[in-house]
Amino acid sequence: MHKVLDCQGMLCPQPVLATRDALAGLADGVLEVVVDNEASRSNVERFVLSQGCAVTNMAQGNLFRLVITKASGATPRPGAPAAESYVCPAPAPATNGLIYVIPSDTMGHGEDNLGRVLLRAFIKTIKEVQPQPATIFFYNTGVKVTATDSDLIPPLKTLAAQGVAILSCGTCLDFFNLKDNLLVGKVTNMYEIVAAMTTAIKVVSPL
Repeated sequence: MHKVLDCQGMLCPQPVLATRDALAGLADGVLEVVVDNEASRSNVERFVLSQGCAVTNMAQGNLFRLVITKASGATPRPGAPAAESYVCPAPAPATNGLIYVIPSDTMGHGEDNLGRVLLRAFIKTIKEVQPQPATIFFYNTGVKVTATDSDLIPPLKTLAAQGVAILSCGTCLDFFNLKDNLLVGKVTNMYEIVAAMTTAIKVVSPL
């Protein structure tokens, strides 16, 4: 039996809890768990090892696939931590406390064609203004900017090379079927977005 459990976009400790429940219903066989960040990969791997299962993991683009093998009679190790204890550490605060969020592929409300022109100018101007943001988050239709080939990709790659984290919402990329099209930066999740905004000194958005 080979079951696939998709945990993309889940917040810690949800991937571990889902894995625990799936293993509980599996007498023996193989469970494949898909996660979209390193913290969840590490937590799921440590949990299943504590439950007496074998695991291998494979990186596939921005995803991690953990192949878990449960043998008949597998039992948890003595003193194994509860699944609820596998929480993700909060990301380190932005180095200069400045975060940009781009929640749309347009800037402002009204005429969309004008909004796209304004957003292009906004993104191209970021590198000219100090201080530079530590992170730029793209979500909702904003992910179309990082996953569509345009003249905005080079300036974003320049920012990334200068140390600015370019992060796009994985759930949003999935919604628009764009995850395989990501051209700059990395995939993120809601936990990282909320944690970073909470610790930021200032959040800027071209609403």
